[in-house]
Formats: sequence, C-alpha cells, structure tokens
Amino acid sequence: MDAFSEHTGKVVPYDMPNVDTDQIIPARFLKKIDRVGFGELLFFELRYNDDGSPNTNFVLNEERYSGSSVLVSGPQFGIGSSREHAPWALQQYGFKAVITPSFGDIFKNNCYQIGLLPVQLSSSEVDTLLSRAQELEGYEVTINLDAQEVRDSHGFVAKFDIDEFRKDTLLRGLDDIGLTLQYTQDIKDFEEKYF
Repeated sequence: MDAFSEHTGKVVPYDMPNVDTDQIIPARFLKKIDRVGFGELLFFELRYNDDGSPNTNFVLNEERYSGSSVLVSGPQFGIGSSREHAPWALQQYGFKAVITPSFGDIFKNNCYQIGLLPVQLSSSEVDTLLSRAQELEGYEVTINLDAQEVRDSHGFVAKFDIDEFRKDTLLRGLDDIGLTLQYTQDIKDFEEKYF
C-alpha cells in the first residue's frame, strides 16, 4: 500500500450520522472477487436513480465537489457489517482520508489496512469542517499524519489521536503482509533450522 504522510485535498461534506457499510457499498456488490471497480459503486443507492442516472441531489454528484479527496461525515461512520469493500470503495473513488467524530471499529481497522486514513475529531471540529465545505467553494484541508493535525488556510487547526503502531505502519506504507515480509530472512532461517 502507499505510505501516508501528508495530504491536501478538497473536502466533500456528507453531513449524516450512522452511515453503515451497506450504505457505503450495498451488499449485492460483494460478489465481486477482485479488488477493483468499487469506486463507481460507492453510495450506489444514493448516488444513482432507479434508471441508473446520477441523483443530482446527492452531494457526491454536485460539480463543486468533483475531485474531492477528503470525506467529512457525521458520527458512527462505517458501522454495521465488517465488509472490507466499504473502505475499498471510498479509496477507489479517490478519497485519501475520512474525518468524523467516530467510526465503526472494524471499518476503522479495515481503513488502516489499505492506507485510507480515518481521522477522529470532536463533533464541534467536524461541524466547522462541514460548514466551511458547504459555504466555501473549493474548500481544502491538509492532514499531516506525523504531526497528527488537520488544518486549513482559514485558521482551523485540530489535533487527532492515532495508535502509534497504526501511525508507524501508515507512514511506512505497510499492511499486515508488508509487516510480515520484513521478516522474510528470519522465516527462511527458521524453516531451514526446523524443517
């Protein structure tokens, strides 16, 4: 996976609480066996009308938010079933980070595994970001993982907490497989000694 150190991107405000993984990626799309093509299925039931045309009332279809790479949403984002497809869909759509007051635990861990940064800020800080993204055309934030900080060019600065192990693996671009591969020689030495 790609390392994450700092990212500056346009914000899309999705001001909804309790966004479950079935809203993020409907269950009927989980039959796909490869890990590609999920970005176009992100929020499918909300993004598209019954005839397949874009729902112009859904925030991701608004032209002003085209090219956004930071999603800001309400509390309890990613709750529900533990499908890995939800973070895949967000990342493949183009998001590098999701900022909310709280996440579903399994969703959050699945994000770490692919380098999609889940950032928890206070409700009031998230409300500020949502308001600015709705009011200011092309509103951007910068997320610095090393400093554990989110800031904008209008004076907003907020610190966030992250587990030190997760921070280290994101900064180095290591998922569980990458971590294991660091010990390839040790594994070979063990196999030669015991087998």
